[in-house]
Amino acid sequence: MSTPLKLHYDVNGEDFTSAGNASVQAKKALRQLGYDPDIIRRVAIAMYEGEINMVIHADGGDADIIVYPDYIEIVLADKGPGIPDVSKAMQEGFSTAPDNIRSLGFGAGMGLPNMKKHTDDMKIDTVIGEGTTITMRVNT
Repeated sequence: MSTPLKLHYDVNGEDFTSAGNASVQAKKALRQLGYDPDIIRRVAIAMYEGEINMVIHADGGDADIIVYPDYIEIVLADKGPGIPDVSKAMQEGFSTAPDNIRSLGFGAGMGLPNMKKHTDDMKIDTVIGEGTTITMRVNT
């Protein structure tokens, strides 16, 4: 097996206008690699939702895409407060986003559910006070 291709992006937690840059860059890279538009769309949606969550809740973090022969892995890692109740956070509409974020049109409680919906596998590792790492897989 050949060495997987790894793409790394820094997610700036201080700027909503740059949120989504990593998913846009990943989308361009996957298009250049010749992936099916549906695969690219699924990866981009999952990444974008994760980026927004990192900006809202964790002051940014790291987004990595690892391209394997038969799947694409997305790893989103932050040093935020952690997720106190993962099962509650996975419920559509549940949100802990503050009102000022909601007034910007974010924080509707669809981030994690959309990430799960658009990937073939999703694992959440979270530690209160230390951060969260979400690992997702999109089969190609």
